[in-house]
Amino acid sequence: MDYESVTADDFGKSLHGIGLNLLVRDVRATAAFLTGVFDVGVRRLSDDFAIITYGAEVFQLHSDGTYGANPLLGMLPENPPRGGGIEIRLYDTDPEEAVAKAEARGAMILQAPTDKPHGLREAYILCADGYAWVPSRPL
Repeated sequence: MDYESVTADDFGKSLHGIGLNLLVRDVRATAAFLTGVFDVGVRRLSDDFAIITYGAEVFQLHSDGTYGANPLLGMLPENPPRGGGIEIRLYDTDPEEAVAKAEARGAMILQAPTDKPHGLREAYILCADGYAWVPSRPL
């Protein structure tokens, strides 16, 4: 699919399985963070929206303004962290490399790369919107 030219209607109809849509204060800043730390692909970037690709997976970023009549808008906290309680796991990302890039950007490292009993080496990185990004690799 050509994410740069697909219509909103065709894109919506193409989605299946479980979707991830992150509501963020600044789409461009979050996209830059994700690109700089996790080497994701960014498509259709605007102030209001971006399609993000990670390997074969696709997720979306939306600005607060795009949520107009959405029932979640009134539940957003005035102060961060906004994404408290969610982990976004990136299983094909080296934790050491991601942490080094995140530290260079001033991001908060909640947990340095650690070997876990469930067979993964992982780290916890908090973005400005409060989402916990977890780069992971098999041990």
